Amino acid sequence: MPVLVLTRALLLVGDSLALRKFSQFTRIAPFQGNVRFLSGSGSLTLASLGLKSEIKTVSANEKNKLQQGVSTIEVPKRREQKRVGGNKTGFVKSKNPVDIKTAPFAVESFSELGLPPLLVERLEKEGFTVPTDVQAAAVPTVLKNHDVVIQSYTGSGKTLAYLLPILSRVGPLRGETLNGYETGNKVDIEAVIVAPSRELGMQIVREVEKLLGPANKKLVQQLVGGANRSRQEEALRKNKPSIVVGTPGRIAEISAAGKLPTHGCRYLVLDEVDQLLAFSFREDMKRIIDHVGRRPGACRGEPNSPLVKRAARQTIMVSATVPFSVIRAARSWGCDPLLIQANKVVPLESLTPSGPVNISGTPSITGSSSDVQAMPCVQSLPPNLQHYYTITRIQHKVDMLRRCVHAMDAKCVIAFMNHTKQLKDAVYKLEARGMNAAELHGDLSKLIRSTILKKFRNGEIRVLLTNELSARGLDLPECDLVVNLGLPTDSVHYAHRAGRTGRLGRKGTVVTICEQPEVFVVKKLGKQLSLSMQACEFSEGNLVIIED
Repeated sequence: MPVLVLTRALLLVGDSLALRKFSQFTRIAPFQGNVRFLSGSGSLTLASLGLKSEIKTVSANEKNKLQQGVSTIEVPKRREQKRVGGNKTGFVKSKNPVDIKTAPFAVESFSELGLPPLLVERLEKEGFTVPTDVQAAAVPTVLKNHDVVIQSYTGSGKTLAYLLPILSRVGPLRGETLNGYETGNKVDIEAVIVAPSRELGMQIVREVEKLLGPANKKLVQQLVGGANRSRQEEALRKNKPSIVVGTPGRIAEISAAGKLPTHGCRYLVLDEVDQLLAFSFREDMKRIIDHVGRRPGACRGEPNSPLVKRAARQTIMVSATVPFSVIRAARSWGCDPLLIQANKVVPLESLTPSGPVNISGTPSITGSSSDVQAMPCVQSLPPNLQHYYTITRIQHKVDMLRRCVHAMDAKCVIAFMNHTKQLKDAVYKLEARGMNAAELHGDLSKLIRSTILKKFRNGEIRVLLTNELSARGLDLPECDLVVNLGLPTDSVHYAHRAGRTGRLGRKGTVVTICEQPEVFVVKKLGKQLSLSMQACEFSEGNLVIIED
């Protein structure tokens, strides 16, 4: 009996040593097919991010307070990799654990996020003084060299959330002299930003140019479809930009021609990533993923191994809605990606998708409707919106739109229709009643579309009739009313349409004009989004709410 007890004790000691040895190499333990995160000792605070000061209070910024009761997680460690240049540490060290409760998501200025003084000055000059929720969460995380998926409602400042950490290390506003990774050659293009539409791409270019200033605007180059390709290639050769913004087709086209050297690129940003996963972008996105940030020295070994991914680039994905197709893409294209929302940061491994997960190669990008609805869309809606619906016959919808605009006293209105052929007829009806209106759709030339958007921003056009082209990415803060003349296909499309108004804390109104048989669809959309959709009518120039 004593021999048996001694043997069992030795086995227990051996198991304990083996477990301790195993914990030195990994912090993730598989448990019944899911991921279980082990508790860590460190936390993501301003001190752990390498910033100068700790935040004492957040009372002056109540809107950024953290939600209570969020658990502590720890991010898997990455192998060290040497950098060259003026980096004081000399290494990109293993990730620190992320303590969500103490994460610095409530800040009073951009300087507290660790941005360089020159960049903070440019932000103040442009009127940006206090970071939004998503910016306060995203900027320190991206600066910490994590691959991320940024999810927040439309108009919450997602563009600056990824531009600020990039500009803090790329271009003349950077805080330290960084010459890229150790490749032996000068890195010309350091950031590639991909957008699904020309309008969104040009909007991102304008944001970068405003921050860089007129003297340095040549450091960003647009590569959007519909423009002269030879002029774009000549600008690449002549200006040698550090940041490239473009649509998938044009970027892939110039890359295939050998005129876009992106193998040494440090940042790859996929804006509106759920749109970029569409089947029509599949071949172009495959080339971009395979070539951007893939240096020759990093190609040895398995292409999807974590070491190769981290040695290649930092991948940032952005969208107001994150279906599980995006989660699969992030797991395949990034290295241990984190999901950033307004008040929390969690690893994507903590989210369990429904259905098969394609980890190797290009992820599945033909997601079904059930895949799109897998994650709630509530967080993609601006908080200061009022939602109404009114009932009329189909032949009276345009006239109801006119009455709605007058009753709401709206100055800038975006009205959505499902079919392009209907737009021109609606414009004629509104103009016949003395209301300035214009149509915007993909069949128009780039110049005409740019002119229409400029007039809309300047107030020369009161009602902009469009299709799904304008439902994503367009930053039109002047818009105070969104009207659905045609019902959106699902709650995701409703959320993106509604996000054209109420941006950056402004108030906005969304009105859905439907027929009687469509009322149940409207109520179903409201239930899926947890919205209070009130029935209304427009009588004698006033909005009248109808009790159900």
